[in-house]
Amino acid sequence: MEKKCLDCGEPIHGRTDKKFCSDQCRNNYNNRLNRDTNNFVRNVHGLLRKNRRILADLYGEGKLRVHKDALFALGYNFTFFTHVIESPKGQKYQYCFEYGYREAENDFVELRHNSRYLDYQ
Repeated sequence: MEKKCLDCGEPIHGRTDKKFCSDQCRNNYNNRLNRDTNNFVRNVHGLLRKNRRILADLYGEGKLRVHKDALFALGYNFTFFTHVIESPKGQKYQYCFEYGYREAENDFVELRHNSRYLDYQ
């Protein structure tokens, strides 16, 4: 019995345990198999990069205190962040990579840059 490629259905020649006729078919098959997962990860990573860019731009302009509406207007998504760090004073900062914020009074947020994040790279 002749084995057929799992991707294109062509006959397979060579080793008896081969599943694909070529590297291209192997890549096509695995890409199709992981498409949903890869799209989800790609979308989340895109949101995290956008959030980071917004915080980095504001911090780079010297803004250390911003109204939440301004962040929202720039497209910041408060649902997505990479981690939370609690300061010794008990203040919780939500970070998007090395840039973070904590909620302050009157719907303002205080921005912060954590240069120690770069040490973990």
